[in-house]
Amino acid sequence: MQARIVSPLHGVRWLGEGWRLFRAAPLAWLVIVFGYYLLISVVSVLPFVGFAAALVSVPAFSVSLIAAARAAACHAPVHPALLFEGFRHQLAWQLVLGVVYLACVWGVGALTALATDLTALRALLSGEERIDEAGEMQQLLRPVGVALLLYTPVMMSFWFAPLLAAWHSTAPAKALFFSFVACLINWRAFLAYGATLVLAIAALSFLTRAVLGLLSGGAAASDPALIAGPLAILFMPTLYASFYASYRDVFGGEPV
Repeated sequence: MQARIVSPLHGVRWLGEGWRLFRAAPLAWLVIVFGYYLLISVVSVLPFVGFAAALVSVPAFSVSLIAAARAAACHAPVHPALLFEGFRHQLAWQLVLGVVYLACVWGVGALTALATDLTALRALLSGEERIDEAGEMQQLLRPVGVALLLYTPVMMSFWFAPLLAAWHSTAPAKALFFSFVACLINWRAFLAYGATLVLAIAALSFLTRAVLGLLSGGAAASDPALIAGPLAILFMPTLYASFYASYRDVFGGEPV
């Protein structure tokens, strides 16, 4: 197992390849993704342990979702049972990764709270505090920027780690290290992927707003919930499938 260095053009293509894998079995993809979010939502509301249990299960579920993309790439059936595929391979290691992920998320949240004035932010969001537009934007963006900065190395460590543990029998510590290094040496491709992702979200948001505005006479175009719903339905399967495209290019796998 060795990570390859790929060109930025690969990163640009990952999202498009994800879309092609989604189109191979759109109904099955929607059932799988909806089932994932439904299960996570149900688990997360359990008393005391719900939120923690939901985060611990994220690595195993990510393997399941990317397994659906692998099935589509191999022209195999994409069926709802794949939602639990990640729990059938190296479950103990997936749970270890889940506990580490939980600790990382809590750590990022705690450090973000320490680095930003959350009291002022809550007052701003509740309308208790009034400041100029520039100050308001600064108050809103500061915690987002801090959280993004802190979460980036976590994301790099977990991008490939669940797959390396499940499909390559790599121990959790090594999987996290190899994933981080693979993302680091391919930073140009991931930067291109991120830019493509931002542009795609912006374009889809504009198109969704335009279509809803035409259908509703402009009434629904300003409702964020109505805009986010169709976007999530169409975009999330494509996003998860693009993760497989990145894995295939960096670590090898079945061709799309």
